Amino acid sequence: MKLLILDRDGTLNRRREDHVASPDEWEALPGALEAVARLNQDGWKVVLATNQSGIGRGLFDMAALNAIHAKMNRQLAAAGGRLEAVFFCPHAPGDGCDCRKPRPGLFLQIGQRFGVPLAGVQAAGSALRHVHAAMAAGCQAHLLFAGTAEQLREQQGGSDGVPAGVRVHADLAAYADWLLANATDLTTTAPSP
Repeated sequence: MKLLILDRDGTLNRRREDHVASPDEWEALPGALEAVARLNQDGWKVVLATNQSGIGRGLFDMAALNAIHAKMNRQLAAAGGRLEAVFFCPHAPGDGCDCRKPRPGLFLQIGQRFGVPLAGVQAAGSALRHVHAAMAAGCQAHLLFAGTAEQLREQQGGSDGVPAGVRVHADLAAYADWLLANATDLTTTAPSP
C-alpha cells in the first residue's frame, strides 16, 4: 500500500499563530489540494496526523474542528483529491499524552488502523515535531519549507535543526513532484530513528 501521512497546518493550509479555530480561518495553501489529488490519482492513500491543542486549551470545540475538516474535504473533493482519514491529538501541551507530536502515537494509530508496518511509509510536514514523530515511528520523513519550517530555510541555508537523512522540499506541491518521480525507487524500509 502506498501510504502517505501528512501534517495539516502549514502543509495543506495556512498556519495561524492563534490556531485555525473556525472554517472561515481555514485557507488552503496554493497547490496543496491539487498535490493531494495528483498523489491520489497515482494510488497514494493520504492520511492526516495533526495536533489540535486548541481543543484541549478550550479555544474551539469538536463541532468547530469537524466543520473545519468538512470544509477541507469539500475543497479537496473539488480539486479531485481525498483523505482516507484524519487522526488528531486534542490534548494541550502539558497533558502528557502519547499522541501529541513529536511523540509517535498518532503514527502508531495510523499503522494499526491500516494494518501496515510504518517502516518505509512516507510522511511529510512543515513542522519539525511532525518530522520527529514520523522518524520515531520508523517512517521516511520529509520536511516542507512552509509553515514553521520556513524559519529554518533562513538559517544557514536551511540546514540548522533538520535531522540527518531528512529530505526537504519547498512545499507540498514540490514534495508531490518528487514523490511521483521517485516512487518506484523508494526503499521499503526506513533507517532506524
